[in-house]
Amino acid sequence: MNVYFSDFFNVRQDVIEKYGAFNISLINDLPLFVDPFLLFNSEKQEYQNLHSAILRYVAFLRDQSIAKNINDGLLKSWYCFPEVKQTWLGYSEVGNGGRGPGIEFARALNDNLNGIFSGFDRNTISRSSHLEKLCLIKENTGRDSISDFVINLIKGYLLEYTQSFARQYIYKSLLYEFTVRHVTFNYNTSTWNSGKFLLPFINVSNVEKDYVLLTPKDLLTKDDTWINRPDLVNRFDDIVLSVSNQQLRSELNFYFSQNLPKPEYTKKGKEKVPKKHDIVTAVNAVIRKYPELLDHYIKFKEDHGDEARSISEEKVEEIHNLFVADLSDFIERLSQQTKFYNKGIYTLAESYDRVLFLKDFIENKDGYRIFYRKNDVIRKEADLQIMYRLTWFATFSDVTREANEGRGPVDFKISRGAKDKTLVEFKLASNSKLRQNLENQVEVYKKAHDTDKAIKVIIFFSLDEEAKVKKILEELDLVNEKYVILIDARKDNKISASKVK
Repeated sequence: MNVYFSDFFNVRQDVIEKYGAFNISLINDLPLFVDPFLLFNSEKQEYQNLHSAILRYVAFLRDQSIAKNINDGLLKSWYCFPEVKQTWLGYSEVGNGGRGPGIEFARALNDNLNGIFSGFDRNTISRSSHLEKLCLIKENTGRDSISDFVINLIKGYLLEYTQSFARQYIYKSLLYEFTVRHVTFNYNTSTWNSGKFLLPFINVSNVEKDYVLLTPKDLLTKDDTWINRPDLVNRFDDIVLSVSNQQLRSELNFYFSQNLPKPEYTKKGKEKVPKKHDIVTAVNAVIRKYPELLDHYIKFKEDHGDEARSISEEKVEEIHNLFVADLSDFIERLSQQTKFYNKGIYTLAESYDRVLFLKDFIENKDGYRIFYRKNDVIRKEADLQIMYRLTWFATFSDVTREANEGRGPVDFKISRGAKDKTLVEFKLASNSKLRQNLENQVEVYKKAHDTDKAIKVIIFFSLDEEAKVKKILEELDLVNEKYVILIDARKDNKISASKVK
C-alpha cells in the first residue's frame, strides 16, 4: 500500500531511519516544521553553516530595506518564496499544497528590518542573531511562515541530501533529473540560481512529474519553533528574572503591572488572575517600550537550548509513531486480513468505513495519544483530519479537503462524478457552537455541494465533554443517527494496546 516514502520508492524504513531522514507521507503533509534554532544549536558544522547563511541573507535584506531599495516586485522576489511542497511537511489544506510566505509576511519582515530590528545582527546580549526575532513583535507570524522561509533558504542542502540518498538506495527507474529553481542566492546579481538534481519522483498527472525531498529528523519539530511569540508571553516572568540588571528588571515589572487593568476580586476578596488577553496586551506594551526584552528572551532560550533538542526529538518521535509506524502497521493489517480496501462502490459507504477505521484506531489502537503531550490535551481538528486523509490512498474517489463551493469550507468532500458526493465534517465536542453546527452547518453544505449525503464526526476528550455531546444528540433526536459518529479520545479510560492480552 503506497502511503509513505518507503512504500513509493521500495526502501526499508530502517534505511531511511539510519540515514537520519523522516519517512514522510506522500498522501498528505504531516504536521512537522523546520526549526532554525536546531540549526544554530547543533554540533554539526554543516548545520551551523546553514544558520550563518540564513543570517547573511537576512542581513542582505536589512541592508536593502534600510536603503529603501525594495518595491513590491522585489518583496515578492526576495521574501515571498513558494512553499517547498516537495518536503510534504506542515498543515496543508489539500495534499501538500501550502501557501508559503506571503506578501503580509514580507511586509512585516521588511518593516521590522528597517525599523526596530535594523541592528538585529549586532548582539550585545544573546550569543547570535536569530531569524525568529524578526517575528516576535508581529502576531500571527508563526511556525508556518518561519519554516517555509527557512526551507527555501536551505533548499540547496535538502536537494543534495535527497540526491545523495537517492543515488545510494533508490532504483534508477524511480529517479529523474529535475531543473530546480531558487536553489542558491547570487549576491553579485541579487538573483536566485537554478540547479540540476537527480531525485525521486511521483507522477502528479499523466504528463507531469514532481520531485520529492527528504528532510533530516533533527531539524524538525511540531507545534512551534523554539523561539516564538506565545512562549515569550508565557515566560515573561522567567525572562525578567533572568535579566542581570536590577534596575531594568524593576522597570520591566513596573511597566508590565502599569499596563494591566485594575485588579478584580472574587466575592471572598481574593484577587482574580488577569485574563490572558490582558497579559498579552501588557507584554506587548513592554516590548514596545523596552525592545531589549527580546534579546533577553533569546538569550534565555539559548541558555536552555539543550531542551530544544530533546523536546523536538520527543515531538517528532510522537508524529512518527502515530502517523507512520502505528498507522501504517494498522493499514497493512487491514489490507492483508480484511477486504477494507476492496470496498468503495459508493462514496457514502466508503467514507463511512474510513471514519469507523479512524474511530477504531483512536479508541483501540493507541491513536488517541496524538492529542496528548505529557498530561496536556492538544485539541486539534487538523490532526484528526490528517489521520482521516491518510486512509484515502486506495480509492477511485476524488478526496477534496476544505472544499468551498459558496457557503464556507467543509472538511472533506468525497466524490465520484457529479452525482455521487459525500461530505465529512469533523468537530470537537468542546466547540461552543457544536449544537448550532449539528443543527445547521452540514445541512447548508449539502445544499451548496448538491448532495444529500453527509457524515458528522465528533471527538471528545473528557467525561464532561462526552456527557455534553450525548445530551445535545438526545435533545436533537440524533442518538441513533448512523452518520453522526462519536470518537472517544479520553485518556482516563484507555488501556494501552501493548498491554491488552
